[in-house]
Amino acid sequence: MEHQAREKQVVAGASVIAAVFLTATKLTVGLLTGSLGILAEAAHSGLDLAAAVITLFAVRVSDRPADESHLYGHGKVENLSALTETFLLLLTCGWIIHEAIKRLFFVTIDVNPNLWAFLIMGISIVVDVSRSRALGRVAKKYRSQALEADALHFRTDIWSSAVVIIGLTFVRIGEYRGADKTIFRRADAIAALVVSVIVVRVSYTLGRRAIDALLDRAPKGLAERVSKSVQDVSGIQRVTRTRVRDVGNRVFVDLEVDVPRHLSFEESHELTEKAQQAVRSISPDADVVVQAVPIADGEGILERIQSVASREHLSVHNITTHWTDRGIWIDLDLEVDPKLSFERAHEQATNLETKLRTELIRTEASTPIAEINAHIEPRAEESAIGARLEPEEARFYSERVSAIACELPECNGCHDIELHKIDGKIYLSLHLLVNVGAAIPEVHRIAEEMENRLRREFPELGRVVIHTEPASPE
Repeated sequence: MEHQAREKQVVAGASVIAAVFLTATKLTVGLLTGSLGILAEAAHSGLDLAAAVITLFAVRVSDRPADESHLYGHGKVENLSALTETFLLLLTCGWIIHEAIKRLFFVTIDVNPNLWAFLIMGISIVVDVSRSRALGRVAKKYRSQALEADALHFRTDIWSSAVVIIGLTFVRIGEYRGADKTIFRRADAIAALVVSVIVVRVSYTLGRRAIDALLDRAPKGLAERVSKSVQDVSGIQRVTRTRVRDVGNRVFVDLEVDVPRHLSFEESHELTEKAQQAVRSISPDADVVVQAVPIADGEGILERIQSVASREHLSVHNITTHWTDRGIWIDLDLEVDPKLSFERAHEQATNLETKLRTELIRTEASTPIAEINAHIEPRAEESAIGARLEPEEARFYSERVSAIACELPECNGCHDIELHKIDGKIYLSLHLLVNVGAAIPEVHRIAEEMENRLRREFPELGRVVIHTEPASPE
């Protein structure tokens, strides 16, 4: 950021020096030759000097960081400076047009198109080309409207200086031919009018862009491209609001997106980060704020159950549903704090069942709810400490677990058997190898059968965790 500010200030400062030189030399030569075209150019360069000073001030202020009074930063100072330049240019044009009309129709003033007049206009073109390129390069690099306006000023000077040279040339031709000098002298005034037309056109462009920026007009087509890019992010259902504004060389984007309400806070936050990345793929330096709005569109009954539980700050698992002639039955396991009293845990379960019934009646009006049963179980303690079994005992369990796994159809044994003793119970985890072609319901049935057989043989088992892995049949 410091390098950016320094580079912008250096190029703006160099433009001030160039404008001082051009204004002084054009004014001197214009007064000596009596050329209105050169005097118009001197006035134009004087306005360029004022504009360059304003630009230097603007880039210094605009790069200041946001503070408690300017929460979006100071970037609009550049837009304000561009608008000020516009008013100065239009004021100059009024004077030039007035003098040109007076010389065309009412008074005759001798013009002396000597070598100095042509020389200063040629030097002016060289300086203008150099400054416009330098300003344009830095303006494009840092998206600076103030520097871009300054570059446009110097580019305009190139053409207007060329027009003045043409006007002086016609005056010189008139003197050489000895013809009616009045006609050829008028070429100088006509050149001044052409300069004015060019300046008015540039002023209109600068003023319109500055006013658009100050009124927070969105860059053309940017909001549509941002919405489309964010809409393509997997998980975001729709983009409901897109607001874009330019502040100096930065773009601020404010988005509101719909996301499934069953997502966790972390999942919703991840989606907002993906949305921000999608915006920055279009505008890399954009300041992006994304608001995620949870909605229920497209949810199934299991997702609705999870959403209600999440809203009540409860953890549920093992959710199952089945149909009867009375309607749908819902069963689930509710995890509660083991330190809660039984009465309080039952209140939580009853409250959850009531909230679920209300939600499902509202959203599943065509589906009768027969019964909702919440099975209360204690949430696992984080502080439980496991101890390893004695080697002979661990070997006995491992051999029997492996033998049972080999007896099951569709299985090819097991591995990574772990045994711990926790609170007087034996914790068992293993990786069960199931034929790769088995369907998911079949894999689940096999894992349940494995656990049931283990528990029948070893009643002392506590928690049993079976990780199923695909394996090619032998």
